[in-house]
Amino acid sequence: MELLALVESPDHVCCRYRIKAFEPFLSRFGIRLTYESIESNPVKRLAQMLRTSQYDSVILQRKLLDGLSFQALRTASKNLIFDFDDAVLYRDSYSPKGLHCVKRQRRFERIVSQVDTVLAGNSFLANRAENFGAKASNVHFMPTCIDLAAYEYDRTRTRLRQDDRFVMVWIGSSSTLKGLEATQKLWEAIGELIPNALMRLVCDRFPNFRKLDTEKVQWTHASEISQIVSADIGISHVPDDLWSRGKCGLKVLQYLAGGLPVLTNPVGVHQEMVKSGTNGFLVDKPREWLEAIHWLSKNRDSSTKMGLNSTETIRNGYDVADWGLHFVDRVMPGAVAPISMEEIQANLHLQTLSKPSREWMIDREMHKYSQTNGHHCEIKAGRDVNS
Repeated sequence: MELLALVESPDHVCCRYRIKAFEPFLSRFGIRLTYESIESNPVKRLAQMLRTSQYDSVILQRKLLDGLSFQALRTASKNLIFDFDDAVLYRDSYSPKGLHCVKRQRRFERIVSQVDTVLAGNSFLANRAENFGAKASNVHFMPTCIDLAAYEYDRTRTRLRQDDRFVMVWIGSSSTLKGLEATQKLWEAIGELIPNALMRLVCDRFPNFRKLDTEKVQWTHASEISQIVSADIGISHVPDDLWSRGKCGLKVLQYLAGGLPVLTNPVGVHQEMVKSGTNGFLVDKPREWLEAIHWLSKNRDSSTKMGLNSTETIRNGYDVADWGLHFVDRVMPGAVAPISMEEIQANLHLQTLSKPSREWMIDREMHKYSQTNGHHCEIKAGRDVNS
């Protein structure tokens, strides 16, 4: 059986985590996977789409193809899957043109309404697909997953630091770094409050903080895990908007797999992944961030226990090992025939594979709920930082 993945690049983070991670499972069922970067030239792209007839199944990842290219792909493909882990029907949070784009939404509607299967990285995205014309029976939740075994191996061989630094790690790209830069006043205040604090930035560019010590680390695939597991806590901050609600929380999952307590704001999937006081804290206002980070820096034993809970979060819902069979079944129907879908679902810890469409909706009151029902850390004291 032949499977083609049409992707931005085989080395792109989305391809690595959402397709390549499942190669061992595909091989087990005799499925040969081929990757192709989507052609930028319109003529070459059209020819590329027509060649997909050679494959039993095709995954189109994230790309909102123009009408002619998609029609060629739909006509040629025997079985077509659309996989996405971002709210691609909107512009990103920092676009000067704003979030909404009619062209993006029209292309998104055309694709999700005509493909055979939609693999959505979270419930918000699944809901968007259904609202834009996808059949409920064609939409399936497929979280971004982590190979927990790789992180556990790195943790065992990473020596404990001998210094007294309190290392906060942030990992991401230039685009997501804008969220950190937008809250610079907060990080300057943390540098003043916690003299031994160090922000480890794993990225391709770096902000300049005057009062917070930083460690600037160029991202490499080979070193990203060790940079995470040797830190004390993981940091993520995103704007509260439609684009961010479509994010699938990769950096949070990486921190959790690395055995770190996570500090993040209560937006989208962050509210599902992080439970305040258990594996980190959901924090919103600047004084909440300050209080939580200060508490973690002074309570290392409790922080370590939270880290153990973090790895359990991955083990109980986001481990590649748990989702492999489900992935194979969705991208190559019939390949997992000897194993019933009931057995596949029993192998998963999450019970969200067959949600009816009305349950895909993330409750618009969830943010308010999280603030009044114990999901935030308790704030007992704060410094004079603008709320």
